[in-house]
Amino acid sequence: EPAKFLKMWKVIVGMGGMQVGVTGVLIFGGCLAFDFSWQESLAIGLALALSSTAIVLQTLKEKNLLKTSAGQGSFSVLLFQDIAVIPILAILPLLAVHGVEADGRHGGEHTFIENFPAWVQTLAVLAAVALIIGAGRYIIVPLLRLVAKTRLRELFSASALLIVFAIAYLMEMVGLSPALGTFLGGVVLANSEFRHELESDLEPFKGLLLGLFFIAVGASINFQLIGDQPGTIFALVSGIVLLKALVLLAVGRVFRMRFDQNLIFALGLAQVGEFAFVLFSFIGGTSLAQEQTNDSYQADSLA
Repeated sequence: EPAKFLKMWKVIVGMGGMQVGVTGVLIFGGCLAFDFSWQESLAIGLALALSSTAIVLQTLKEKNLLKTSAGQGSFSVLLFQDIAVIPILAILPLLAVHGVEADGRHGGEHTFIENFPAWVQTLAVLAAVALIIGAGRYIIVPLLRLVAKTRLRELFSASALLIVFAIAYLMEMVGLSPALGTFLGGVVLANSEFRHELESDLEPFKGLLLGLFFIAVGASINFQLIGDQPGTIFALVSGIVLLKALVLLAVGRVFRMRFDQNLIFALGLAQVGEFAFVLFSFIGGTSLAQEQTNDSYQADSLA
């Protein structure tokens, strides 16, 4: 909610920006040391800097830690990371050396902007996000008010799902992941006066759909690569988790967390998040990363 965001913006931008920035820079430098191009290094660094919102928030909720300083710090960092996905996806086409290969991104499906220059694609992405936010306020919310007057719970839930699917389709048409569209759809619906009713209606499906999401992204992993190079994958996983934990410990220290809360904060966010799958899928549709490199880091994200 914008009101809550404004109250916490210093913590959100401070903790989240420091974690993403420092982690991204360190991974960027490490990739450069292994002779990756700077474009590929930057894309990998930004993707691996993210953590899992779904897993961390659910774990904190189950253990009743959301109201603690570690829980609030984790929430702030995760919120910043989720918001940061939008500009990250917007700048990736600018990093591509040879432009975006549409066939590699969505299994052969074409987008409206695939033949435009990279800077036009970036503007189209930002325009699509702005359009969704504007439509949410002036079109979607009034539409939900009309549907709510029918007092049909099923129609209300179906309308919300239709809105999410429509936004996801729009994101796909401009060359982005449908997962980003559903995220923006959730933001739009959360800012309406019907958020609590929708939350109660969709709660029974939450766990099922979350599991389906992880099954779907897990099925896209090259497991043969994990079997062929288990040592390399283990070293990558251990190195990235250790690096992120150390950065998070430093961030917690800067924001004066107690040692026990700082440990929970660092260990909880040290993994790589589910949005890394979205980013690496997008990277795979550009000239930013070779197929083997993309598979390696997707396997790392899964681990």
